[in-house]
Amino acid sequence: RFNSNFVPKHKPVQSSDANTLNRFIKEHKKILVLTGAGISTESGIPDYRSADVGLYATSKNRPIIYQQFIKDPKVRVRYWARNYVGWPRFSSMLPNYAHKFLKKLEDKNKIVHIITQNVDNLHTKAGSKNVLELHGTAYVVHCLKCGYKIDRHQFQDVLSSLNPQVSIKELYSIRPDGDVELTPEEISGFKVPECPKCEGNLLIPRIVFFGDNIPKKRVQRVNDFVEECDSLLVMGSSLFVYSGYRIVLETKSANKPVAVVNIGPTRADDCVNFKIEAKFGEILPLLNL
Repeated sequence: RFNSNFVPKHKPVQSSDANTLNRFIKEHKKILVLTGAGISTESGIPDYRSADVGLYATSKNRPIIYQQFIKDPKVRVRYWARNYVGWPRFSSMLPNYAHKFLKKLEDKNKIVHIITQNVDNLHTKAGSKNVLELHGTAYVVHCLKCGYKIDRHQFQDVLSSLNPQVSIKELYSIRPDGDVELTPEEISGFKVPECPKCEGNLLIPRIVFFGDNIPKKRVQRVNDFVEECDSLLVMGSSLFVYSGYRIVLETKSANKPVAVVNIGPTRADDCVNFKIEAKFGEILPLLNL
């Protein structure tokens, strides 16, 4: 199940790269880990920016912007219709070797914290306890007006009862944030519930959408982790989004080493201590920790 079509083209693992990564992890005792969409591609969830296989390479559709969601009821209907159809498959995804590897590192007290840019819950499914979801989670829905919240699985039941006419097929191609692409015909007539508490119409996943800001308390926690750590290991992120790139810059400004494992270029290629391009399922099993 982990032979995913979403892993970009890559060269075979070099033993020298495995040795370099092995040494980095062995030499540090308070590693801060930052993970991006690239860590979940081997679970069957695509990323955004990988050459040939990422969402931006395979689709003209772009993620919904926060301001669009707030202002336009049609955008909200489109979003929830696509999310509803994609949810059963997205929520059934399982952690891969990389997620389990980080759980083992956590068990060995090597990790200060895992900061993930993903909303897929796979670190938690792998058993990791110290996880900060930088961009929120797809597994909780809340009301922007009154703060009401509901588990995403329960919300799926609510959507299902309102939309018995909508069939969910396995044929749909899933996207990094869990929704699928639907035609206007498939979206028309889809019903989205009001908030049961305030009767407002702004129910939204607890995700930091593009165009939205990360809560200040969460940013402060990141700053605290950077201060506490002795090194930063970036796994599966292009660091194109500034909230992730900033963590690299802050760690470097504190004179702490930064290592990156990612297939394809990253925004921090010229400032990290070393970068390795390898598939996680191929390089991590070679480590001797």
